[in-house]
Amino acid sequence: MSLTLEQVSKVVERDTHIYPTTLHLEAGSLNILLGPTLSGKTSLMRLMAGLDKPTTGRVLWQGKNVTGKPVQERNIAMVYQQFINYPSLSVYDNIASPLKIRGLKRAEIDKKVHQAADLLKLTPMLKRKPLELSGGQQQRCALARALVKEADLVLLDEPLANLDYKLREELRAELPRIFTASGAVFVYATTEPTEALLLGGNTATLWQGRITQFGATLDVYRHPQTLTSARVFSDPPMNFLSVEKSTTQLKLESGEVLAAQGVLSEFANGSYTLGFRPDHLSLQPHSPQALAFKVQVNVVEMTGSESFIHVQYGSQRWVALVHGIHEPAIGSEINVYVEPTQLYVFDKQGELASGATLALAV
Repeated sequence: MSLTLEQVSKVVERDTHIYPTTLHLEAGSLNILLGPTLSGKTSLMRLMAGLDKPTTGRVLWQGKNVTGKPVQERNIAMVYQQFINYPSLSVYDNIASPLKIRGLKRAEIDKKVHQAADLLKLTPMLKRKPLELSGGQQQRCALARALVKEADLVLLDEPLANLDYKLREELRAELPRIFTASGAVFVYATTEPTEALLLGGNTATLWQGRITQFGATLDVYRHPQTLTSARVFSDPPMNFLSVEKSTTQLKLESGEVLAAQGVLSEFANGSYTLGFRPDHLSLQPHSPQALAFKVQVNVVEMTGSESFIHVQYGSQRWVALVHGIHEPAIGSEINVYVEPTQLYVFDKQGELASGATLALAV
């Protein structure tokens, strides 16, 4: 089984929701759509499912054109962040509904329902109606119904957002294994880069209706090919700095001049944007080649084991994620450092500059 989008787009009146997109998803694969709100994740999933017809392009299932085929004629399971259940049916009957439609025997239905209920910790609630459940429990009911359907294409649109932390972590580990073992094409939409890294598989980064990059999740994270992909796949947001390279110097937008040391010395003269992740912005240099910046502290957030230090450098707002408890005074000036080997270097077009050295740590 495979799902292929060929130059698929979606335009509503004069508003382009999805620009021409080509994407190929293999059977048994976990595919993550990662992007901020309104980047096009749900619109793309609706095109995959057949809920919406593309303005241009084709949707292929196992090489067959299914562009005009309604969702009712496809073996698809969908779960949204805003859960959908049958309010007049019990939790048991909600989960069992796709199995009854398929005409399975009562004993087989009962077995599958209880297996899904056990996984999602719904067994004590099987006799209740959805409106008697909490929001998280209702979402689990919708997930269980998708789980038992054994669909060819499984579309999950931020399905864990309403669940508590512990259950969310458990399901992140279990759901990919369960669905990919079935041989289904599995598509999971999220706004959270951390969730994409935890799930693994493949990731497509989306920005304003366009897929900016698609590949193995760790590869996309470690090797963003564009400034936009780097921005999407970073939480807290990636830090950026515009520079002008001239022989052995870097001229910054503030007027400050730094030595172009290490890998930076290898680039041709011209304008670049440097990107560096918050965990690569440190309070102490790790080598003589480290770039140093004097910044002003705006906000300090502590999680217990880590500190998020929000700073201002000229017009740029950066975040440093450092281990341990650090409490620089708000408004004070401190020095922060980044190693040249941990920089992403993008050219004027926002593309990864040729020869750019990429961060290796996840």
